Amino acid sequence: MAGMEARAIRDLIDARNDAVRAGDTARAMAAMAKDVVTFDLAPPLQLAGAPARDTAGMEEWLATWDGPVSVVMPEPTVVVEGDIAFAHGLSRMRGVKRGEGPIDLWYRSTLCLKRGPDGWSLLHEHHSVPMKMDGSGLAATDLHP
Repeated sequence: MAGMEARAIRDLIDARNDAVRAGDTARAMAAMAKDVVTFDLAPPLQLAGAPARDTAGMEEWLATWDGPVSVVMPEPTVVVEGDIAFAHGLSRMRGVKRGEGPIDLWYRSTLCLKRGPDGWSLLHEHHSVPMKMDGSGLAATDLHP
């Protein structure tokens, strides 16, 4: 059973990433629980509830790319315990940022999910990049696995 649930969660992650690539913000946000809390790469530090599920912010972000943006979590580790699960792994974002050129960013992702009557939904999403520890305060966006 846990294997089937882990597969369902991987499918949810893949479907959400496919929706981002297709520019389908409603489908991308549909996986989020009503009380979701996000710690995303972009400010602010956190969003919760309706603001975290608002498609307008994602639409604005997608408009900063020339063409589609690819977001994948190629090898998530998924742990399921009853109606709660988490997935973590490295994610990759690629595309052409308007006015900046090609982007190829690896970052860390952790997703917490809960199972309800309609299946799995994202309760918490956390994405981050390491910080250079040289006193610069800069994000280490040049790392690759």
